[in-house]
Amino acid sequence: MEDHTFVVGQEFPDVKALRNAIKEAAIAQHFELRIIKSDLIRYFAKCAEEGCPWRIRAVKLPNSPIFTIRSLEGAHTCGRNAQNGHHQASIDWIVSFIEERLRNNINYKPKDILHDIHKQYGITIPYKQAWRAKERGLATIFGSSEEGYGLLPLYCEQIRKANPGSVAEVFTTGSVNHFQRLFVSFYASIYGFLNGCFPVISLGGIQLKSKYLGTLLSATSYDADGGMFPLAFGVVDAENEESWIWFLSELHKALEMNARNELHLTFLSNGQKGILDALRRKFPNSSYALCMRYLSESIGKEFKNSRLVHLLWKAAYATTIIAFKERMSEIEEISPEAAKWVQQFPPSHWALVYFEGNRYGHLSSNLEEFAKWILEARELPIIQVIERIHSKLMVEFEERRARSSSWFSFLTPSAEKRIVEAITIASSYQVLRSDEVEFEVLSAERSYIVNIGTRCCSCLEWQLYGIPCSHAVAAIASCRKDVYAFTEKCFMVSGYREAYAKGIYPIPRRLEWKNLDETLMDDDTQIVRPPKFRRPPGRPEKKRICVEELNREKHTVHCSRCNQTGHYKTTCKAELMKGIEQF
Repeated sequence: MEDHTFVVGQEFPDVKALRNAIKEAAIAQHFELRIIKSDLIRYFAKCAEEGCPWRIRAVKLPNSPIFTIRSLEGAHTCGRNAQNGHHQASIDWIVSFIEERLRNNINYKPKDILHDIHKQYGITIPYKQAWRAKERGLATIFGSSEEGYGLLPLYCEQIRKANPGSVAEVFTTGSVNHFQRLFVSFYASIYGFLNGCFPVISLGGIQLKSKYLGTLLSATSYDADGGMFPLAFGVVDAENEESWIWFLSELHKALEMNARNELHLTFLSNGQKGILDALRRKFPNSSYALCMRYLSESIGKEFKNSRLVHLLWKAAYATTIIAFKERMSEIEEISPEAAKWVQQFPPSHWALVYFEGNRYGHLSSNLEEFAKWILEARELPIIQVIERIHSKLMVEFEERRARSSSWFSFLTPSAEKRIVEAITIASSYQVLRSDEVEFEVLSAERSYIVNIGTRCCSCLEWQLYGIPCSHAVAAIASCRKDVYAFTEKCFMVSGYREAYAKGIYPIPRRLEWKNLDETLMDDDTQIVRPPKFRRPPGRPEKKRICVEELNREKHTVHCSRCNQTGHYKTTCKAELMKGIEQF
């Protein structure tokens, strides 16, 4: 009924459909509705404008839920002008209007709701009403936040049953079991990391925007082709040193249970508070590095100079101490303040040439790539966030497993490309052999010392990346050995396939959970309630800190009467004290 007109004898499936149709017509034609009578057998309404003769009456047919219009009197004489609001445009009506759009786009914003309603109906509703309608719509489609926390124990139980060896635990606090933390790591991810990924882990936190907020903590690695490999994730009520210690403790237990040998890992992060101290306690033999993307973005925001960003990257990738110092000198020439700013970050945490661990060329974390998985789901209940990650993991593992089946090279595509480039460049070098393992490689500019026994080159690229550099390739080829045999296992196609060898399996639908585990639902101690704190009302405050104000010296006030500091003439008590002494 696009034209919103009614005729006598028109039928509707039930009273609800009749009410919705008349409400829709009132909103679209800009007249207010006054309902005289509305129950399960009759409906009588008129135009709310004084003097307007429009009336409508409908009744229910005998032995049927169908309603039919019995009388339609008068035509509107109220003018029906567009107005800023409409009494019939309730939150429930807005929810019905946006529900389909919200299903297709979770990030459907309140301002978009205002725009679409005004465009279609010519009315303007309050922003707060649109915001509330979106919240109610999300709850209608995806369930409430409270329900999401309550389902977590069952969901974790189903993960462990469908994926044996996986870790999925909920932690609560207080006597009434308020949610505190959640940790999930699938066995397929643990196995894949230990058997086919680089020993490099990116750590990071992603802020959730649901009713009770919280932070999603993640640990991701890199597969043999450089792709992001999710290892574990968790949700905490607050991101702090204590929560990071807990998360890394759970990660350590999950890896320790499945690792055959002692792990020597490298961790990357954005320098979040508490991570470094937590790593020292839980992974004492590991190396720690700052994410270069974070560092470069920070210096860019601080000094607004793209040249500084470029030089910082050059310094990070420098393979000799001389080259590193040259880049740092250039930064100081451009901005002494920027050079001083960089000095607060030890080079051993971000520059390849000073780094003591092994990063295999990975200078930046892949947190942003993982964040894209849940970017649209951050406003949803916690159970929906976990389901999104679970579903995405199943899809990615299957797709990458299928993709690697068409690879026939020894190394993954990205590693193969690098080694081919090195072979091409190596053809122009001259090689002098010292003994069985040591060589001198001469280029047009200088010479390099290569030792194929210890797998190192004086240019440092072989040690830093794990793939033979062009000098190493020239030395290896000169003694007619296989270049690919000197490449780290992490780059091999076999390692990539091993990373995705185990599958991640779905869990039954929610309706089937009760039949599988009724005792968990009946036990009151297992009911998880939402966190104690929830998102405050209104727009979040922006905390702006002026660096200039922090660095500026405080002004000292002087009194012109007594020449003392700390007060003005108007508040000076010298005259008062003098009068008291004379008295």
